[in-house]
Amino acid sequence: MSEAGGERSTVAVQPTDGLTYNPSDPLYWDEAALQKELDRSFELCHSCRMCFKYCQSFPTLFAAVDRYGHVQAIPPAVARQVVDQCFQCKLCYTQCPYTDKEGHEFRLDFPRLLQRAKAVWRRRDGVPWRDRLLADPDRLGHIGCRTAALANWANRFRPNRLAMEAVAGIHRDKLLPNFAPTPFTRWCRESLGETLESGGGTHPVVLFATCFVTYNNPEVGKAALAVLQHNDCRVACPAVECCGMPALDAGDVALAQAKAKRNVTALLPWVERGFRVAVINPTCSLMMREEYPLLLDDPADRRLADAARRVAAAVRDLGEYLWELRSEGHFRTDFRSTPGGTVAYHAPCHLRMQNVGFRGRDLLRQIPGVKPRAVTECCGHDGTWAMKRENFPAALKNGEKAFAGMREANAEVWVTDCPLAAIQFQQACGVRALHPVEVLARAYREDGFANPLAPTPVPA
Repeated sequence: MSEAGGERSTVAVQPTDGLTYNPSDPLYWDEAALQKELDRSFELCHSCRMCFKYCQSFPTLFAAVDRYGHVQAIPPAVARQVVDQCFQCKLCYTQCPYTDKEGHEFRLDFPRLLQRAKAVWRRRDGVPWRDRLLADPDRLGHIGCRTAALANWANRFRPNRLAMEAVAGIHRDKLLPNFAPTPFTRWCRESLGETLESGGGTHPVVLFATCFVTYNNPEVGKAALAVLQHNDCRVACPAVECCGMPALDAGDVALAQAKAKRNVTALLPWVERGFRVAVINPTCSLMMREEYPLLLDDPADRRLADAARRVAAAVRDLGEYLWELRSEGHFRTDFRSTPGGTVAYHAPCHLRMQNVGFRGRDLLRQIPGVKPRAVTECCGHDGTWAMKRENFPAALKNGEKAFAGMREANAEVWVTDCPLAAIQFQQACGVRALHPVEVLARAYREDGFANPLAPTPVPA
């Protein structure tokens, strides 16, 4: 008997007729169909409870079932809380025994289901102003880079941060990245010319820099370009947009689909020429691999759907791509300097979700004297989720194990494949983490580690 006085009911855990994760399917937007799948998934998860240690969604769900007696008695406001507390780290999916990837008949995908719920509710109720703002990093980036000095000052000016919290709901203490005066895309045009393609090289690859590198940290992109060229790659840097993950996280599926369509259209000609697509941020490579084929799976446009699948098949995480070069005997190990000793390496959640191994760590091992110590805990940042006033404390709490693991490595050099995780480590620990490709770029120079905390020196 529950506190509310209701009898515990049993909900069937076999897939219902409301199961779909495809936004182009009208069933996706049907609230009754969605509710069937929410009830089924909540029943499965509360009966298993293996994921209690991940985000706050699970403790909230389990406590609600215990209080109200069964999943169908959970109030809508509590169900909404379960959805809002999910920050799409995907770790529950990697551990779940009931997924399609495990070949299980239940076909559970808890993160995608909660993403669907948010999308359905946002279509019905509208996307809040703050989420619309954060959903489009390209718009913010264009403005921020044009006014970089002013924007960066404003992001550090306490009275302005208090106003941002009051008006936009961005937590006053959240460390925000600087905007770059020269975006990576402009630097590429100036460096590569109008073709946006480096001359020479026998391994054709598109460098997908991601919006964060483009607008906030071009040095990572410059290091990536230098390392790829050093390894005899023919590198293209065509104009692309944000991968669309922030829009999808905000429940703005239409914007996510628009960005996916534009990126697929821009990348397909290169893929047709035999180029692979090396992506700097694992969140973006995950989005392009896993979500683009679903977002663009529209029966009315089979050519676009096929293009999305072809582009997805060509996508590689940057470390994964460099490791493929090594496996083929093409990765150069003519390193001229080394950080030496232990390097603290953080494996991002979205890299783990892709199940391609920790290739950033493995590449670090190629540098003489380097002993990476891997930390596989979630850092808690997860896109724009940590920026929000109501989520900021939970984001830091979620990252405590990762912070502790990185500190315990007792390493001068910290590394993560995720640029946003680097922001989180700087916020919580005061340490600037490098991307693995920045370490490789330094190692190809004689003086690369004279000052590990300085901006990455890029080979000429």
